[in-house]
Amino acid sequence: MVRQEIIWATQTLLANWQNILDVLLVAAIFFLILRLVRGTRAATLLRGIAVALLLLWALSFVLNLRAFSWLLSRTLTAFSIALPVIFAEELRRWMDRLGRSIPFIGQEMVTQDARQTLITETCDAVHYLSRRRHGALIVFERDTGLQEYAESGVKLDSVVTSAMLQTIFFPNTALHDGAVIIRGDRLVAAACTLPISTVRHMPDRQMGLRHRASLGISEVSDSVAVVVSEETGKISVVVGGRFIRGIDAERLKMILGEYIQSRQSRGWLVEWFQQFRRAT
Repeated sequence: MVRQEIIWATQTLLANWQNILDVLLVAAIFFLILRLVRGTRAATLLRGIAVALLLLWALSFVLNLRAFSWLLSRTLTAFSIALPVIFAEELRRWMDRLGRSIPFIGQEMVTQDARQTLITETCDAVHYLSRRRHGALIVFERDTGLQEYAESGVKLDSVVTSAMLQTIFFPNTALHDGAVIIRGDRLVAAACTLPISTVRHMPDRQMGLRHRASLGISEVSDSVAVVVSEETGKISVVVGGRFIRGIDAERLKMILGEYIQSRQSRGWLVEWFQQFRRAT
């Protein structure tokens, strides 16, 4: 009997292409969710929720507990509303990833010469600060806007120069405590407050608040952060929630060259609109 029902269900499913599309879409959604939560705390939470629901459903089905089944069905409705609250942080990150994948408005336009000057001046300043063990945190904005963090600091809107960065991060100056945010080839703000990462274990015990802030901003955006340790003078680059440690000025120049592209794309829709406006 069960075999006949399975055959009938399979034939009914294959008889209509909309049913096949329906199943494929549901499977794709589950695959996407599992792919996104893999390796995160959300994966553990989802696993625990799934096991609990399966056990409760099996208990009510095997023992034929009607009142309990009714209560469980009502609870699932309320639980579906609570899911966005439970996974609020993960949902925000997923939506941020989705927004980055859709090209619409990208980075500020940077010419090849301005890009080379920006990298050279930054590396020169970082090398100077590293030798003197002056702590520094420099954040390069990419596709994800950092305006809310720039507003927490002191607005500068100046050209990026080695002398400017050295002066900002000189100990005991008014702007040395905090991060510098660079957008395009302009130094937007200094003494900015960044989100602190909540990870329990850092790669090195000597990493302090600057390193946690650099990791935190890389977790909520696609920015590139350059950190100079005040204790050791070591240079680190943080991108995508990962540290690139123990680098010198020359290697820093190569790394920044990979992440800071010249004439960054503003998205196909904006480019098309600009070309259309020029043509008309």
